[in-house]
Amino acid sequence: MQKIFVSFFFLFVLCLTVSSQMAEPAGIEQYLNIRSAGSPTFSPDGRKIAFLTNITGTNQIWMVDSAGGYPEQITAFEDNVSFVRWSPVPGGGLVFGVASGGNENTQLFRMNDDGSGAQALTHDPKVRHNFGGFSRDGKRIYYSSNKRNPNYFDVYAMKMADGSESLIYKQDGSNWFAAASFDDSKIIVSRSSVRFSNDNDLYLVETSNGKTTHLTPHAEATQYTDVEFLADGRIIFGTDQGSEFNTLSIMDVKTGGIVPQDGDAFGDLDGIALAPDGQTLASANNSEGFSSLYLRALMIESKGEAVFRKIARRTLTEVVPVELPAKGVVGNLEFSPDGRKLAFTFNSPVHPTDIWVYDLRSEKLTQITRSSTLGIPRSSFVEPVLIKYKSFDGREIPAWYYKPADYPLPKGTTFGSNVSAKAGTSELKIPRTIVSVHGGPASQARRDFSALNQYYLSRGYAILETNVRGSTGYGKTYAHLDDIEKREDSVKDLASAVEWLKTEGGADPKRVAIMGGSYGGYMTMAAITLYPELFAAAVNTVGIVNWETFLKNTSGYRRTQREVEYGFLDKDLEFLRSVSPIYRVDKIRTPLFVIHGKNDPRVPYTEAEQLVEALRKRGAPVEYKLFDDEGHGISKLKNRLELYPLVADFLDKHLK
Repeated sequence: MQKIFVSFFFLFVLCLTVSSQMAEPAGIEQYLNIRSAGSPTFSPDGRKIAFLTNITGTNQIWMVDSAGGYPEQITAFEDNVSFVRWSPVPGGGLVFGVASGGNENTQLFRMNDDGSGAQALTHDPKVRHNFGGFSRDGKRIYYSSNKRNPNYFDVYAMKMADGSESLIYKQDGSNWFAAASFDDSKIIVSRSSVRFSNDNDLYLVETSNGKTTHLTPHAEATQYTDVEFLADGRIIFGTDQGSEFNTLSIMDVKTGGIVPQDGDAFGDLDGIALAPDGQTLASANNSEGFSSLYLRALMIESKGEAVFRKIARRTLTEVVPVELPAKGVVGNLEFSPDGRKLAFTFNSPVHPTDIWVYDLRSEKLTQITRSSTLGIPRSSFVEPVLIKYKSFDGREIPAWYYKPADYPLPKGTTFGSNVSAKAGTSELKIPRTIVSVHGGPASQARRDFSALNQYYLSRGYAILETNVRGSTGYGKTYAHLDDIEKREDSVKDLASAVEWLKTEGGADPKRVAIMGGSYGGYMTMAAITLYPELFAAAVNTVGIVNWETFLKNTSGYRRTQREVEYGFLDKDLEFLRSVSPIYRVDKIRTPLFVIHGKNDPRVPYTEAEQLVEALRKRGAPVEYKLFDDEGHGISKLKNRLELYPLVADFLDKHLK
């Protein structure tokens, strides 16, 4: 694998050149070139961090000293690298994954610690491999794949010495590796539900003989996430069993007893990391869309080192908060091999995603990567306010509201506030507003960075990012309010969002657009068919328009996972047709831009094709862009640079 070294002097000159061009307002190309960095993983000696960044236009592996410094590029694939993980032992190398053209059939690769000698570990482009982790001795990796049957995922182990593969757990379902015990004699397998949405089960599997124990029998939809083995054989994880929120909990695998460690006041557990020696736990929690980060001591007895002194006396239920740079979103937690440092990603509406390291000994937080904003002043980025508006049934719907810098906020709010505030009508009408709908639906619009949002804001658009019913982050009950027959209740929430914009958000009711991707694309299409006069323009990216054809043509393993959310073809077909926008295409009056990737394994591009064909037959205004080398979304910079100026022109034209 060819190494690429980038001259610091060249980048310095480039930054000066870009800055000198900032006399003119930044164009969309500059915003699209804003970088990000993520997926940090420590080398076995803790001296380096490998990570992914999109500096070259696709996510590739780079390395940097863990104390900070200038990074070095390691890979140069045409496609995105999806993950990278360093072996826990010196000389064990790194494992990473690449899928071709966005088809999500990830193949596993290995390289040496210095980035040389990259070679494929798997060789079947029709099989998807989901990496799980290394054994603690570094001799094996765990992963799941659908090589036995395209519709199911089994769990495998591979010896790093010779690449030999062994099947550990075989079952006709969607099974994922979750954790391995300290002695690697047991693993935890997570299986997606075929009964409910937002539901899964955990199984304990003995690696020597395959003996399996069901750990989480339950009667209603329940999630079990972020599993880690403790040194004493218990497991720690998040679950909403008996709770509205995903709560940090411990299970004795011998008895199956679960003991919650936190209350709902912490919000949703968003991720955990366990130090290699098992003594320290880090957890990120999500409350109202932004993160809190905590450290906990898992053992009373310390090693006598100052690094552990602060937290070693505390019990598991006592937490030490880590002060973050701002109110934003934390992810990708990972401890250094000696447990003294914690790496994670952080971003906020005014901070692109970067890697930070917290030193437990000095209690110092250091930014390791600094993603370029291409000369665009960070002071120009806009922060949102959290608002809550009432929907058709009186339920309050949370949303992030961004206003252009030159326009006043609704009365009673200030930029950067993170509490719900009563809004009042502004006298100055905003000329253009975008209603943005996230995918999922089990997802959440959070207080994070979006280059496209900031571009539209710089052009005078306001943006309302809704978290309609069915979104996660607001409790189990809220997440299930859009299940199957309640599907279009969430679309009504979008109509109520526009009403709030008109009456309290200061929006011009004739200049409101809607856009969304994946499930958000379906919501966009449902909105312009159920409320054809409400929106002046719409953008549908990789969206579902026909539930019947989507479920028939999506990847087999995804059909099983999605029917529990959307409805079953064998018993809900009439209902699925009744909520499919394709059957109401004659009602569309809104100019529409349709975007898709031809290799999309989740929502096949034929969803876009049938929609565009139907609209063109009746002479309706529709623009269409299909990318042959993309999958579920448009990720490559060259394609984004081609696409989004067209989308910007489309919005400007119809919301002029």
